Amino acid sequence: GEHKVSVLIKNGRIVTAVDDYRADIFINGSQVALIGKDLAIEADKRIDASGKLVIPGGVDPHTHLELPFGGTTTSDTFETGTRAAAYGGTTCIIDFAVQTRGTSTLKALDTWHAKAEGKTAIDYAFHMIVTDMPQERVGEMRSLADSGVTSYKLFMAYPGALLSDDGTIFRAMRKAGEDGTLVCMHAENGIVIDELVKIALAQRHVEPKYHALTRPTRLEAEGVHRALAIAEVARAPVYIVHLSCYDALHELRMAQARGVMAHAETCPQYLLLDVDRYDEPGFDGAKYVLTPPLREKWNHDELWGGLRSHALDVISTDHCPFCLKEQKELGRSDFSKIPNGGPGIESRMSLIYHYGVSTGHISLNRFVELTSTAPAKIFGLFPKKGTIAVGSDADIVIFDPAREETISAFNGRTHHMNIDYSAYEGFKVKGYTETVLSRGKVVIENGNYVGRAGDGAFVKRRAYGGQYANTHANMVRDVLAPRASLGSPGRRLP
Repeated sequence: GEHKVSVLIKNGRIVTAVDDYRADIFINGSQVALIGKDLAIEADKRIDASGKLVIPGGVDPHTHLELPFGGTTTSDTFETGTRAAAYGGTTCIIDFAVQTRGTSTLKALDTWHAKAEGKTAIDYAFHMIVTDMPQERVGEMRSLADSGVTSYKLFMAYPGALLSDDGTIFRAMRKAGEDGTLVCMHAENGIVIDELVKIALAQRHVEPKYHALTRPTRLEAEGVHRALAIAEVARAPVYIVHLSCYDALHELRMAQARGVMAHAETCPQYLLLDVDRYDEPGFDGAKYVLTPPLREKWNHDELWGGLRSHALDVISTDHCPFCLKEQKELGRSDFSKIPNGGPGIESRMSLIYHYGVSTGHISLNRFVELTSTAPAKIFGLFPKKGTIAVGSDADIVIFDPAREETISAFNGRTHHMNIDYSAYEGFKVKGYTETVLSRGKVVIENGNYVGRAGDGAFVKRRAYGGQYANTHANMVRDVLAPRASLGSPGRRLP
């Protein structure tokens, strides 16, 4: 057959979610072949990782590339967005395909495959955004799972566009519980938020900060509470996306204590940015119009505590970029018309290393777990992704703990996203990605992109992993049956 390219990574400090040791890694082709001390093997390429951390490539389970939203489309394509991800040390994303109401989710998947295929710098997978799921189409959820899409996202927000009613959510969760798949929830009471928006606009409050003022934390907490209650009765696991505040975290903890199989992620913006950003001069507050909005600063420590205590499982980015000029501008005279979302796919690993590990909020192992291992496990990518082990994909980041950068849209070393601003403008970080391997191929070398579009491939995901990392839906059902009885309702409905 064709010659497999081999790589030997020497003298690195290998850190996974549980390990921390010094060794060499031999990669033959796309997978890790051997890990050992002082390996003396001939390889096509040698990389000296002395003084560096060698960590699993980041898994970002929440990105929106080429997403149509609010009359425009996110500014990063699958090509530009995944290349920026690679620069930042992320080697696999899970993006969102969107079903249009009344059409087949399978057709939506084809549409998204066509957008991404042959374009990406790194591997990618898809969740399916479900907008409606009448009983006669529920079988599509299994078909999606069979084609490697084992999670679905439903919205309690954006009435008239993406919002699903509680019946649809229950129907989808019950099917997910049976199939061993996972429902991701955007949990916010969009119906009440819409009323608050109408009131604000009637009072001529049109500035960006009213985006935050019309989306109070209590309405996020109410959505989280309702999503968890429905999941509990459906006897299904649930994953709360972009949890932003203490009020919502409290609801999550109470459900977890009852035995609900509840997972949740937060994002760097909710750990590092706060509501004061909306007061930036002129229209600059629009940069931070994302959903849920930025919260009061005191929530930061609460969320770090949630990450430490394992109430929160994952740090994703919810990368959803819209340029300030031409895109965010759509809402200059009406905050409700500002496309919702912000950039972050490139900055996550360094931000969390610097502001999480170096400040003592989380350990180095927990950093790897939150940015790579846990999302890989929960979303059926582990152990192919999310760790460094013999037989795992050689998605490896050589991370320089001493390299200092200032994150800025004007710093060509830190900004490769196709957007005209950085949400973290001026943030100083110590610890930065140096070299990145995607399935054994070097795509970033000493901070320079040396790959090409199409290096990445679509990854089919297995059934829900959760704490169980099971490979088969039947096993998941067997595990769920006793666990679900811990403070859960009686038998499943007939």
